[in-house]
Amino acid sequence: MSTPPLFEISGLHAATVEGDIEILTGLDLTVGAGEVHALMGPNGSGKSTLANVLLGSPEYHVTAGSIRFRGEDITEWPADVRGKAGIFLAFQYPQEIPGVSVLNFMRQSLSARKGIEMSVLELRLSIMEWMERLDMDESFAERYVNEGFSGGEKKRNEILQMAILEPEMAILDETDSGLDIDALRVVATGVQEVRRDRPGLGVLAITHYQRLLEELQPDRVHVIVDGRIVESGGPELAATLEAEGYERFEHA
Repeated sequence: MSTPPLFEISGLHAATVEGDIEILTGLDLTVGAGEVHALMGPNGSGKSTLANVLLGSPEYHVTAGSIRFRGEDITEWPADVRGKAGIFLAFQYPQEIPGVSVLNFMRQSLSARKGIEMSVLELRLSIMEWMERLDMDESFAERYVNEGFSGGEKKRNEILQMAILEPEMAILDETDSGLDIDALRVVATGVQEVRRDRPGLGVLAITHYQRLLEELQPDRVHVIVDGRIVESGGPELAATLEAEGYERFEHA
């Protein structure tokens, strides 16, 4: 019996709850264990909507199609159940959580993910090890989540979460947004560092820019236009998009 894909999206249609506006219009995408896929497309094409739908955001509802994770239909699962099962979303605009330290946030998140209460000491040792690997200052653990963080620190914190929570599938929603080239390289290096520890991790990187993909080296690149994937190819497709833009796909 063959092993099912890690993550499989079939004929996905989704609309906003408010106004019932359809944004995803029949999207198909399959990610195998250990694969890195990139999703690129013009503004308004449905990229961030897809990320939100995959994590079960209540702002959208699936009107047709399915989402399967390790062979199991998760289309109706709420966001917290998806997270506990091993699906991770790195947000484009991470939220501030005043009064909650990075360490305590991680402890509560990991306890929920693993279903066991984690000790602060046990988690601190793991966090400090990962902070060193991600070139982060130790004081970061005591700061309140994203409060006063620079853009690069917010994104690096997302990668730290991904390392600690040990998901099976990571969705990076425009993690490169607003980063300079040095910060982008740090984030991309962090993703690769996590993948070295967890070679079976599947990654879907949603991005506007080829520069992130130069660092991540995806196995497949997909173009989304009007809520569906209109072209898929190897890394060379990203270079084509960088040079030519999306115009020929928008009229496909």
